[in-house]
Amino acid sequence: MPRWNLAWLLGICFIVILGYAVSHSAPPREKDQDYELVRLVVDVLDEVDHKYVRPLDYETRRKLVEDMVNGGLERLDAHSSFINARDYKRFTLNSKGRFGGVGIEIQVDPFNGGQLTVASPMIDTPAYEAGVLAGDIILKIDGKSTENMRVAEAIELITGEVGKKIVLTVLHDGDDEPVDLDMKRAEIEIQSVLGDVRKAGHPKEWEYMLDAENKIGYVRVITFGENTANELRAAIEQLQKDGARGLVLDLRTNPGGLLRSAVDICRYFLDEGRIVSTKGRNQQEETYDAKPGAALLPKDFPIAVLVNRLSASASEIVAAALQDHKRAVVVGERSYGKGSVQNIIEMEGHTSALKLTTASYWRPSGKNIHRFPDMKEGDEWGVKPDPGFEVKLTTPERREYYTWRRERNIVPGKGPARPAKAKADKDKKPFEDRALNKALDYLRGQVKRTVSSNP
Repeated sequence: MPRWNLAWLLGICFIVILGYAVSHSAPPREKDQDYELVRLVVDVLDEVDHKYVRPLDYETRRKLVEDMVNGGLERLDAHSSFINARDYKRFTLNSKGRFGGVGIEIQVDPFNGGQLTVASPMIDTPAYEAGVLAGDIILKIDGKSTENMRVAEAIELITGEVGKKIVLTVLHDGDDEPVDLDMKRAEIEIQSVLGDVRKAGHPKEWEYMLDAENKIGYVRVITFGENTANELRAAIEQLQKDGARGLVLDLRTNPGGLLRSAVDICRYFLDEGRIVSTKGRNQQEETYDAKPGAALLPKDFPIAVLVNRLSASASEIVAAALQDHKRAVVVGERSYGKGSVQNIIEMEGHTSALKLTTASYWRPSGKNIHRFPDMKEGDEWGVKPDPGFEVKLTTPERREYYTWRRERNIVPGKGPARPAKAKADKDKKPFEDRALNKALDYLRGQVKRTVSSNP
């Protein structure tokens, strides 16, 4: 880096930090510390530029700075990151429910050695059809190792030209050997509200009535996007037309999404009280409450919410709100514990952004949702099932559930050819969804009591 460029960079940094310090009235000692930090970054870049074994072009230096920023942010928490211009365009498309790629939600799991992990495959996408499962560890992307790879870099490698082949090497939860999964990139459009099975003769539509005899409905919310609340409203209205008397709301393996989507959905079930609040160090507490008259179902309409260890963020907000207001029972496993709020701060003329953890979610009861890395099992975080409604799964059972759920979702005749099942599989006992069965048992009891008291 030429010396005049270095002086120019130092000058810009000095002006930026001076403006920051004046506007925030920082003490002189803090100002000096800020100057030292900026000088360290500039000195490192200058030494690398002059003494590295090979000359570096601007793109390489730019990526070096981005990696330095992201490396530091990852030490704060797993959810803060810098989003460069290319990824920011993709980020804005994702939040609208359409994007290009293979159809998986990925994250760096701090509780699993920081490995690149599939939070959830998206239904009816190339990854889902190829056999990618929630909880899979991604070892390679087109042969490139993901060791120490950041989420942003993984997304850049996975997304690309529609129709172009890509190979993901994954290790399924509980397996000893990885597998290569071939797929082709496609434009992804997310349908976020699903039923248990597809309607006979209409494979693109879902059947929301699970127990026709007792009139118990079932809806799965797999993510919280811009259209999720509208999709769920349509499903509930259809169930009302069909005379539903109870509802299973399945939030298992839901990684979360938009806060406002979670709040809107809570208002479908609550007509009063707090839904969630956010608290941060340098921002005023924000509260979100139910709206009188907005609820779609009467107060005595029984509801059971299903969660598991991969239910996170917005799904935890919904489960916690309904549980705290005793509007529903929560069934399954303790949730993930992702109760932090990431604020998107646009930078560089609105072309890139800083995704920074600025606050945390708090339940209506005032309890904490977020699980910080130093927290223990006995600490207060996440959403626990109601007493008597916990259903712990073994690792093989969890794997079997993911596979069973995926097979039930495949559009008949639309997916790739499946190999013939081994003869031994013919005698295999069908999978029993114990969490769903426990929820159904509860709702059937509630429905029978209602029917007997109001014949």
